[in-house]
Amino acid sequence: MLSMFSRTILGAAALWAVLAGGLMAAAQSGELRLPPGDVNWPAAATAGVGTSGVSAVQTVVVKGDPSGPGLYTLLLRVGPNVTIQAHSHRDDRVASVLSGTWYFGYGSRFDERALQELPAGSIYTEPPGANHFAMTKGEGAVIQITGVGPSGTTYVDPANDPNRQ
Repeated sequence: MLSMFSRTILGAAALWAVLAGGLMAAAQSGELRLPPGDVNWPAAATAGVGTSGVSAVQTVVVKGDPSGPGLYTLLLRVGPNVTIQAHSHRDDRVASVLSGTWYFGYGSRFDERALQELPAGSIYTEPPGANHFAMTKGEGAVIQITGVGPSGTTYVDPANDPNRQ
């Protein structure tokens, strides 16, 4: 039997492959096929549970509910030249870079020298309670995150939390 972590990794990899192939199955109400160009990105960025809350990040819930228990998958579209300060999530998450380039690092404060460049096709993890930070440069990025909720976001420095500003 696969561990929850293994199932999460396999789920993220499978969903990434499906998106890359132009199909996505097993969405909220059953079967769904959605080419990348047909994703219904919100007109105005709104913070949701399990996101950084940064207004330049558009979020679409593909499956599940990150505020409740169980598996969920999010798509994040992050505009160019966005910085996300150090924060953590209480749940275990696996992410894939679907397009663009994402710069991601671990630590309790944003440190551009600690960022690793992650081009499309890259995978990274956000372990429970592990502080991390990120940024985009000129092209932005689309990220897929799969986790087991409930999720939430805690900024290391509450002054950096966009939901409190």
